[in-house]
Amino acid sequence: MNYFKSSLFYFHALFFTAVFVLVGLDSNAHAEKKHTIKFATLAPEGSSWMKSLRRFSVKIKKATEGNVSFKFYPGGVSGDEKDVIRKMRIGQLHGAGFTGVGLGAILPEVRVLDLPFLFQSDQEIEHVYQAMNDYFVERFDKKGYILLGWVPVGWIHFLSQKPIQTVADLRESKPWLWEGDPLVEQAYEGMDVQPIPLSITDVLLSLQTGMVDTVYSSTQGALVLQWFTKVKHITRLRMGYATGGVLISKKKFNKLPPAYQEALKKIGSECLKELVAVIQKDNLKAEKVLENNGVKWVPQPGPAAIKMFQQAGATARQNLSGKLFSPELLNKVLRHLDEVR
Repeated sequence: MNYFKSSLFYFHALFFTAVFVLVGLDSNAHAEKKHTIKFATLAPEGSSWMKSLRRFSVKIKKATEGNVSFKFYPGGVSGDEKDVIRKMRIGQLHGAGFTGVGLGAILPEVRVLDLPFLFQSDQEIEHVYQAMNDYFVERFDKKGYILLGWVPVGWIHFLSQKPIQTVADLRESKPWLWEGDPLVEQAYEGMDVQPIPLSITDVLLSLQTGMVDTVYSSTQGALVLQWFTKVKHITRLRMGYATGGVLISKKKFNKLPPAYQEALKKIGSECLKELVAVIQKDNLKAEKVLENNGVKWVPQPGPAAIKMFQQAGATARQNLSGKLFSPELLNKVLRHLDEVR
């Protein structure tokens, strides 16, 4: 009888131990469903970028029952875009919003969309981006990244201490070059302009000290980065149209269950399309802010001056073709442009 009782006691003990182990395993499995995507951007807190990203985060969290959330690192606290890419590669970060410079550091050929003096209208841009989207989604995928969507920076203008209306004016200035950006470097070379290469995070201080006196940016970018406080003029001439996009590390993406992957792509695409429209409006609003703060528009140059700028853009395309992107890719983009011109 005592033997029977002790056996029964042992059985119960074993049963409850197994139950606790299983509960613990189930709890661990549930805990593993929690995914935090660490996301960096140069955009400061309070900007349209960050407001949109936080709405995106809320929607994702709701769609995944709280199992996927974002942790943001805004305002360049994670460093320049090259620093962010390095941190994504080692897993310290999982996603980021990039300008064309950052996108190009991962996939150089995407810079074909950033070529100086390439686009002339919003219609051309929309057509080319739609036509080339699937191609670049596939190419980023092969590099280990998911392209959630495009968020172009917008039309780029020269902002300067002295009016810039001709190539000669630019040669006499102290123009900034985003360090490591081959497109603008080639355009400057085609105009025989000697730029000063700097990280984007060093530009404001360099404007303050007079190390540089001419920069290039969208109107909203100049506002957000506070560059407009150190310049007096902005050109009607548009240097180009700057691309941008949101990437998620494929390694992190693949750890999400298929349903969460689908939600991230779907909601991300929707939110980023909304953000594009917001940025376009913000760039127009920023024009007024710049004007109200004493930044004056430099009139559109005459035909001869515009031709010199466009020739510099053509020279840049020629010099980069076969290096940064293939001649075939460039021709494909130019064909799409011809379709709407």
